[in-house]
Amino acid sequence: MSDAFVARSLEEVRFWSRIMKEHSLFLKLGFRCEDTQLINEANQFYAIFEAIENRANAFTMGTDPHVIKKFNEEVHNAVSYIWAFKRKVLGLILRCQLPGANNFPLLVDHVSREANYFRNRLSELNKGTLEPLPDAIIDENVFFLRIMADHAKFISHLLDPSERKLVEQANHFSQEFDQLLFQAKDLESMRPQSQTVPLLDQFLDQNRVSVKSLRDFKKTARDLIEACKIKSIIHPLLADHVFREAEHFLIIIDMFENSLTGKPVQVRFDH
Repeated sequence: MSDAFVARSLEEVRFWSRIMKEHSLFLKLGFRCEDTQLINEANQFYAIFEAIENRANAFTMGTDPHVIKKFNEEVHNAVSYIWAFKRKVLGLILRCQLPGANNFPLLVDHVSREANYFRNRLSELNKGTLEPLPDAIIDENVFFLRIMADHAKFISHLLDPSERKLVEQANHFSQEFDQLLFQAKDLESMRPQSQTVPLLDQFLDQNRVSVKSLRDFKKTARDLIEACKIKSIIHPLLADHVFREAEHFLIIIDMFENSLTGKPVQVRFDH
C-alpha cells in the first residue's frame, strides 16, 4: 500500500461521507411527521456519517496505510447499512405505504445508487483492484452522466411551476444528459473495440463541455435560492449538494484526461 492509496481513499471518503450525511437530511425532510421510525433512522445515519467525515478530515497523507484500510472497512460497513435503508424506503414508497411523503422514488433510487458506488469504490481501493483506465473512463461516465440527468429532472420538478424559464432550462439539461448517457452506453457496448485513445479523448471533451454548462446552471440556481430570488421548494443545501457533485465529476474527467494523455494526475481535497 502506498501514498497514492491513502490520498485516493481520503479524497473519496471526505467527499462521499458528506454526501451520505446530506442524503440522510434530505430523506428526513421528505418523510411525513408521523414517520418517526424513519426519521430516527435518518438522524442516526446523519450522525454516523458526520462522525466519519470528521475522522476522515483528521487523517493526513502521513497516516499509516493500514490504518486507512481499516477505516475504509468501517466506512464500507456504514455505507452498506445506509444503502439498505434507502432501498427499504424506496420499497415503501413504491408499495404506496408512505402516501403524502415528499421523496420522489427516482430520488431515493438515485441516492442508493450513489451509496452503492461509494461502497464499491471502497472495496476496489482496499483490494487494489481499480479498473484499467479505458474501462474506468466509460464506466464512471455512464454512472455520473445518469446522476447529472437525474439532477436536472429533480431541479425541474422542485422549482415552482411559475419559474418557467428555469424549468425550461432544467428540462433542456435533462434531455441533453439523457442523450449523453445513451452515447456513453453505446460506447460501453462497443468495447473493447471502442476503447481507442482518440474516441475516449473526444468522449471526455464532449462530456466536459456539457457538465461545465450544467455546473454553471446549478451554481446560478444555488445562488438565487440562497438569496431567496426564485420560487422553489429546493433546500439551499440540496442546491449546493448537486453543484458539488457536478464539480466532482469535472475533477474526475480532468483526472482521466491527464491519465489518457500522460500528464501528471493530482488528487484534490478542496471540494
